[in-house]
Amino acid sequence: MPQTVSFPGTWIVHAHTLCAASAFLGALAIGIWLHYHKIVKNGVAGWPDEWWPSVSATIGDWYPERSIFQILIALTAAPRFGLLFCCWLVSRAQSPGWANAIVIVGLIRTVSCGGWVYISSTDDHDAHDVLMITYVVLTLPWMLGCIACSPPGKSASGRQRKLIASSFFGMLVPMIYFFIRHKVHHVPGAYTIYSFFEWYLIIADVAFDSRNVLDFRDIEITITQGGPAKTLKGGDVVLQETLQTEILTTETKVISAMSTDEISKLLEPEPALFRATLSFMSDVYLGYVFWSILTSLSVQLFYWSVWALEISGSEVALLSTWSPILLVIPPIRRFASTQPGQGLLLALGCMAGLGAWQFEKVLNRLFAVAAANIIQTAAAAAYWSTSVRDGTNGLQLGLGIIFSVVIKMANHANLPTWPIIDKDQGGIHELATALAALAVVERVLRPVKNPVAQVASRTQRSYLRYMGAVGGMGALFFALHTLVSDAGTLISWTWTGYPIRGPTLLPYGAFVVVAMCAGLALSASRVGALLPRNPLWLFFGAGASYAMYRYRDWVGFAGGLGLATFLMSLLPSFLDMTSVYAPGIAWFLVWTINNLFVLAHVWTVAYAFVPGGIYLRERTDLVLMWMTILLICGGLTLSFGRVQSFDLKSLPFRAVPYVLVTLILLSFGITASRMPTQPPIPYRAGERIITAGIWTVHFGIDLEGRDSQRRLKDLIGGMELDIVGLLETDLNRIVYGNRDLTQVLTEDLGYYIDPGPGPQKHTWGAVLLSKYPILNSSHHLLPSPHGELAPAITATLDVYGTNVHVVVSHDGQEEDVLDRQLQSTELGRLMAEWYPEPTIFLGYVVSKPKADRPAPYKYLVEDGRMNDIDEDDWDRWCQYVLYRGLYRIGYARVSRSTITDTELQVGRFLLPRHGSRIIDAPHDDRYLRINKDVVPDSWKFPAKYGSTGTKGHFYHVFPEGARYYALPEGALV
Repeated sequence: MPQTVSFPGTWIVHAHTLCAASAFLGALAIGIWLHYHKIVKNGVAGWPDEWWPSVSATIGDWYPERSIFQILIALTAAPRFGLLFCCWLVSRAQSPGWANAIVIVGLIRTVSCGGWVYISSTDDHDAHDVLMITYVVLTLPWMLGCIACSPPGKSASGRQRKLIASSFFGMLVPMIYFFIRHKVHHVPGAYTIYSFFEWYLIIADVAFDSRNVLDFRDIEITITQGGPAKTLKGGDVVLQETLQTEILTTETKVISAMSTDEISKLLEPEPALFRATLSFMSDVYLGYVFWSILTSLSVQLFYWSVWALEISGSEVALLSTWSPILLVIPPIRRFASTQPGQGLLLALGCMAGLGAWQFEKVLNRLFAVAAANIIQTAAAAAYWSTSVRDGTNGLQLGLGIIFSVVIKMANHANLPTWPIIDKDQGGIHELATALAALAVVERVLRPVKNPVAQVASRTQRSYLRYMGAVGGMGALFFALHTLVSDAGTLISWTWTGYPIRGPTLLPYGAFVVVAMCAGLALSASRVGALLPRNPLWLFFGAGASYAMYRYRDWVGFAGGLGLATFLMSLLPSFLDMTSVYAPGIAWFLVWTINNLFVLAHVWTVAYAFVPGGIYLRERTDLVLMWMTILLICGGLTLSFGRVQSFDLKSLPFRAVPYVLVTLILLSFGITASRMPTQPPIPYRAGERIITAGIWTVHFGIDLEGRDSQRRLKDLIGGMELDIVGLLETDLNRIVYGNRDLTQVLTEDLGYYIDPGPGPQKHTWGAVLLSKYPILNSSHHLLPSPHGELAPAITATLDVYGTNVHVVVSHDGQEEDVLDRQLQSTELGRLMAEWYPEPTIFLGYVVSKPKADRPAPYKYLVEDGRMNDIDEDDWDRWCQYVLYRGLYRIGYARVSRSTITDTELQVGRFLLPRHGSRIIDAPHDDRYLRINKDVVPDSWKFPAKYGSTGTKGHFYHVFPEGARYYALPEGALV
């Protein structure tokens, strides 16, 4: 006779919660009892500064708590696998595909948990970290999947899980902040606060799974020994074994608890949730590809303009975005609006845009990117005009834009799908192309929906409303591109120097992503369709734009964040508003307005090299003002129309919060991973040697048209530079891709950085990198009545306890004599004020050595009371190194290879004994040249750049390679 044992499914949840909670709390109690002082101690401090243990110290460092924890976690395994099976059982009614995906994630997460528990960091540090990271990362899809697939009628379970999950992810931000305070800034007590957040994550994790008790009330587990196989109601077959398990679900209770709408939703013949999700992900990714190809165009076409310092003709490629005008031809419009037509156009556009990097010649890459933009802008206009206007297109494009910002954060301000990036710079073009192919195939095979009318009704054809719509959309594309296409742009607008009074890229770049996500979340909320037409919201956007432009540091950054939120909130409504009109003319005008803004913002800084530049010289305020006016006009245009109806229950709107949370967590995770773990260390600190260099890097694009960040790093690191002045570095503009060429340098080599004047200062940019702490720094706009605006950075460094002043400057061109005279006079005055304190000048001067006034040389050397690093080096014109109050012991000029058009000049100095000063050292004492054979090894420049050099870099100009100088008799060292 069969023997049967039954128990409710909730017992599995109770057993899981009891074992898991006992494991952690038991280890914590025993650890505090036996090893309190040991488990609160860390690499920075111990008790009493640190008074609460971290999770890892509690469960993994000491016996017996470690063993007790491992035993109890092992006991958790059985209910854990039972919990996963029951979760799969109750979820499959919602979506079998998602139920399978969730249980797979749960299994991997469970195994990875066992991995980091039983493999300690002492056993295998890498394996422990990989398994721990896997567990944490998979927590996101596990929680979101469980919430999305909660059984109908279980609203209490869903609400409680959402609350727990929100608190879980919300705690990650302060936890990362205090971890940075501990790990980077070495603040005693910070790890204790971090530990509280860490323990809360454990509590939230266990509590989240404990809420399954509400879902499993309708599950009964029956174990039967003997008897035949049995088929249960609902179609579940029990396996014929000696020991068989029956799982009975009271599906009738579930159905009775469902509303009529929920039942009809399950029965109506719509695509499965899995397929709808796949379509959503495909559209988001295609939005990213669209933005990647669009933003790569300006970087490619302005390559020639930058090198020629004039309009070169390549600017015509901007007109590639005019291609929607072709849609006025009915056969082309009809073809582009079909799924096969969309598939063909998208395939060609992705292939050209993502594959352009393979061309060696810059011109061929430009042709490929221009062709890709011709195709994709026409295809996008046709697709948007025939899609249902429910905000979905703008949401998906917005997610693609935010995703691109996060990707740029991970790849040092470069999109890895740009043609200026190859594999050496982190390019992932093959992977991106493969994903694009899958996304295109999915769109072509997607179930066909009835197209909407392409042309607005007669009542919508008002000329003012028409121009308001296209003007607002064109201004919005420009605003998104110029201000928020990189997380560092808004920060560069607000930076004022040392001491730090505002945000820095790390960690505050992630807050730009948060602001963008907030704006898109608003557009996906109940007020999403109403907000862009609200006058108060439009006034908020105008105020945020003004605050960003007018103020600096935290106030300016707050304005920038508000503007980022405002811009993203407009995107869905503005895109739908523009799409009601015939796509050919409407989108032609949108891109015309966008292109005019692009050119105008270039004219504000390149006024000396373009026709009519005088009218927009340094007038970023006008550009921002007209951008804001058109955005407001777009919002007012919406207010005169019918309120759009956004289906907040559709998949894109329901998925947006989860995707946005994922992007925010990724941005904070990337930020945390890139934070420096130790302060910069000078290369030859024990010898009191300072090595300084000046290099004009030509906007981070090498002669082959590729990003030059990593090549710059190789030479700067190879020459062991402690202080570096970089010129032509303001890349936070559309024409340079809104990039930052210093991120690789500062992170891989370890430098303090002052990035110099921001984009709103209308200079070509200057950067100071220092291995020594920067005590204070100031930015100067040197007098420039005629030519380009000359930037300068003055800073005071703490060099082995002695204040050393540094000047980095970029003077005007040879044609502007008065500009160079005024600029050099001001620089000479600044340096003279510091006399006789040690000072190093690193600048772009445009003068022959010893040239008489009004050439800049004597203003700097004589008026500034400085010494030329080697006045006998006659073969100089642009770059100069000057010094005072130091012993010069070496001077080298290193060839540029193909990185830029200017060499690297390097001076090596010896700091006098602490408390001593060198005042007006005699000329002969400063020119005691010696052969490198008698130079101390610690003074010598790296030997790998001698003779034929390394990677195209070698010492040149001087027959002896680098020059060395002896110390004068009685030197104070």
